[in-house]
Formats: sequence, structure tokens, C-alpha cells
Amino acid sequence: MTRIDFHSNVSNQLDYAARLARKALAAGCRLLVRHDSAAQLTEFNALLWHFSGPDFLPHVSVDDPLAAYTPILLSLASDDTSGISHHEILLNLSRHIPAEFARYERLIEIVPPEAVMEGRERYRHYQQQGYQLNHITAK
Repeated sequence: MTRIDFHSNVSNQLDYAARLARKALAAGCRLLVRHDSAAQLTEFNALLWHFSGPDFLPHVSVDDPLAAYTPILLSLASDDTSGISHHEILLNLSRHIPAEFARYERLIEIVPPEAVMEGRERYRHYQQQGYQLNHITAK
């Protein structure tokens, strides 16, 4: 069953997501990052290029020819990701429940203050489906 972690009260969602991506990569995990906004995904892409100084966070979009060989994939919430091989971590920056979340070993929901209501709805949905939820409050 998918492990689901909610990180709430996150003031800078993209920066926080980059830190989690760096941590996942250091642990040898592959992840898919989803967002509703193409502009925000483009900003996240740029952030990953310079976020970690000497560390390189290899990433491409899900439709890139190198996607199968790259540990961090970026996707719009509307993209079809059914054919990708990444099933370890789904990092959801979207305000919606990812339809395919159950294929992943772990789902991380990052909830900024302006999306608390949507975050609570997703939390209730997962809870009603019988998933065990972990809640982390960002500092």
C-alpha cells in the first residue's frame, strides 16, 4: 500500500520540493514531480539547475527521450504518465488527487498555506480509502 506523507504549512512550495527531491536522489530513489501549472513547473525546472550548488539534480520532463534514464521526472498533472517506469515516489505539487497515485510506493503531498482547503480534501479522500497518513508541519 502506498505510504502517504502530507507536508503542510509550506511557505515556498518549489524550494521545499527541491529539498525533498535532493534528499530522495541522495537516497537512490526515483521520483515524479507533478504540478498543475506549466509556468510553475518551468520555474521548478530552472530551480533544480542551480538549487544544490555542487550537487546535480538530474531531471527532465516525462516526454523527454531520456526520461527512462533520469531519476527526477517533471510532469503537468494533465500529462499521461502511465508509461513511465518511475514508481518509487510521487511528489504532488498539484491541488488535485493524482489518479495513478496507488502505483507508487510513496506519495508526498506538499500543501502551501493558500491551498489548505484542497489539501484537507485530499487528506480526507486518502483517509476514507484506508491509507495510513503521516503529517509533517513545515518549520
